[in-house]
Amino acid sequence: MAELKPTQALDLWRNVLVETVRSAGPDLSARQLAIVLTVYLTPPPHTVRGLAALLRISKPAVTRALDRLGMLGLARRRRDEQDRRSVLVQRTVKGSVFLSDFAETVAAASRRLEQQQRGGHVPYEQSIAL
Repeated sequence: MAELKPTQALDLWRNVLVETVRSAGPDLSARQLAIVLTVYLTPPPHTVRGLAALLRISKPAVTRALDRLGMLGLARRRRDEQDRRSVLVQRTVKGSVFLSDFAETVAAASRRLEQQQRGGHVPYEQSIAL
């Protein structure tokens, strides 16, 4: 794909967001999504303290986001047995499935945008490969 212009990048992101809010999956905040992506796309271990530092947000903000992600089954926390003061953030099968579906949504939106750039029109429903 050619480099995106800023408005195209925003349109791509808008299309991804629209598709995710239309889906039956969870409706995550930007903070929750950033945490999920960080936990699943960067090597573990992940801790509340480490996520807060990496994302430059407060530990309570990470904790609130993890509360919601835990309720949804997308991540779980457990006390670090090596350092009882530390809380580890772990991946879940449900979270892996969510992220795989999310990745497919992003890929489908990217394909639609690429075809539009080439001048082709693809009906929206046909371009979604979920």
